[in-house]
Amino acid sequence: MARGNQRELARQKNLKKTQEPNKGKRKDDRLSAVQRKQRDSEIMQQKQKAANEKKSMQAAAK
Repeated sequence: MARGNQRELARQKNLKKTQEPNKGKRKDDRLSAVQRKQRDSEIMQQKQKAANEKKSMQAAAK
């Protein structure tokens, strides 16, 4: 039996499998849990402020 293609597919599958565990994980930013929470809180506040401004601009345009 010719297994050349099967081996190549197995290599690709294994490569994909080894890359998946790192997918979606954060990099090590060397922050404590409290510092990370503070940083994330500030980012979310900025996003909320921007969303509120956008909403008020749309309401004013009507």
